[in-house]
Amino acid sequence: MTLLEALLVLAAGVGAGTINTVVGSGTLITFPVLLAVGYSPITANVSNSLGLVPGSLSGAYGYRRELAGQRSRIIRYGTASLVGGATGAALLFVLPAAAFDAIVPVMIAVALVLVIFQPRLARALAARRHPDAPRREGGPVAFSLGYLTGVYGGYFGAAQGILLLAIFGLTLDEEMQRVNALKNVLAMIVNLVAGIVFLFVAHVAWEAVALLAVGSAAGGQIGAKIGRRLPPAALRGLIVVVGVTAIAQLLTR
Repeated sequence: MTLLEALLVLAAGVGAGTINTVVGSGTLITFPVLLAVGYSPITANVSNSLGLVPGSLSGAYGYRRELAGQRSRIIRYGTASLVGGATGAALLFVLPAAAFDAIVPVMIAVALVLVIFQPRLARALAARRHPDAPRREGGPVAFSLGYLTGVYGGYFGAAQGILLLAIFGLTLDEEMQRVNALKNVLAMIVNLVAGIVFLFVAHVAWEAVALLAVGSAAGGQIGAKIGRRLPPAALRGLIVVVGVTAIAQLLTR
């Protein structure tokens, strides 16, 4: 890797760490860059998963105030993400890429619709609940969807953050910033467990991992500073912009 290529990978890591913390879809920045500097798709995917873990950890630390009181959720849905991430990583070496290529843009589009209409849907659900009913904590539906998102995240991962925001924005009685904080932890778990699986079955480009790790860790702090200041409407608007961009990029790959 030349110095220019190394700087490009480092910059991609910063960008991915920033956007992953605020919304998600950072893989759509780093993956094409790793391909452009000469790595094979499998090596790029594997190295990307490992390299972005420090960024997710950095972003989660930046959102530590919003994570307060969510320990039980992290344990519950983190388990779903862990198992899903391991499953998705294993599927990477079994299923052809086309198996996910067709459905992923549709998944993102549905998630964007849910994110846009989440306030209205949440109000409608609240109006139908009994006043003495307990707060919504997701339940089996959120656990199952969290697992499936983990499978996708372990397989490729682009826009898994948007899917998680849509799922937990609707299934939890919680404000958007606290849902975003939970999303950062779950995405970190998926990337970490997928990366561990990849260590045993695939080639890892450690120089790329190191550059992405440094860049994404810095980006995670930048993203936390930006994301935590965004009002809910602005955050949803950014999610839509990033999601539409992700769909366009995936459809033209």
